[in-house]
Amino acid sequence: MSSVVTNPLDQPDLSPFEIAREAAGQIAEKTGIEKHDIALTLGSGWAKAADLIGETVATIPATEIVGFSAPAVVGHVGSLRSVRLPSGKHALVIGARTHYYEDHGVRRVVHSVRTAAAAGASIMILTNGAGGIRETWAPGQPVLISDHINLTANSPLEGATFIDLTDLYSERLRDLARGVDATLDEGVYVQFRGPHYETPAEVQMAKAIGGHIVGMSTALEAIAAREAGMEVLGMSLITNLAAGISPTPLSHAEVIEAGKSAESVISALLARIVAAL
Repeated sequence: MSSVVTNPLDQPDLSPFEIAREAAGQIAEKTGIEKHDIALTLGSGWAKAADLIGETVATIPATEIVGFSAPAVVGHVGSLRSVRLPSGKHALVIGARTHYYEDHGVRRVVHSVRTAAAAGASIMILTNGAGGIRETWAPGQPVLISDHINLTANSPLEGATFIDLTDLYSERLRDLARGVDATLDEGVYVQFRGPHYETPAEVQMAKAIGGHIVGMSTALEAIAAREAGMEVLGMSLITNLAAGISPTPLSHAEVIEAGKSAESVISALLARIVAAL
């Protein structure tokens, strides 16, 4: 009888932080880089930034690192990349993101963030492709995340772990980003569970409670980053106007196409922001 190999993060008796430290050790061994100073999770439309921020030292299939899985979403890269920045610092670029709607549990959703923290990163840059509620925004426009509303009804924090989220998305880093591009707007990101797109009524609810951006990632990862003591910069690529705001039905193919169309511009922008860190 063959044994079934399971992800260690699925076993509640194992510490997710110990697994993250093990993953960080494997990354250090495979890349030859003992410490990564910053980390970037590159969502839809942002992937080319990895080619622009510096010299790639090593690229690792994510499945070779404990706790990681191959991405389930078309348009996401299933690798981890170590990049030497012009400053001499090192960045860990995470192309393998696990979404909450994949039903692998919150531990797997935030494993990449915890691994980045264990690898030495003090800054976590989280990017995504998302729907815009503001009618003045257009597909292909990057915006900063100033805060979030978590509608997943879940949290990566376990037990009596109380973390202040007052300034979760760093004002310092947002100011730095606007120093690179003064036209950057910002808004509140609302994470829904997915994978279905939000209904027009849900979008109006998000708007009524203070949201400007809707998507299916980022908020849970940002909470885990704060728990780990990291400074967080969040950025969304508006790939479409949200349901009920957009005059046409939504499709994932159009989201991917919008990301590809904007990729060169927003990746160059992100590279300039990283260079300013």
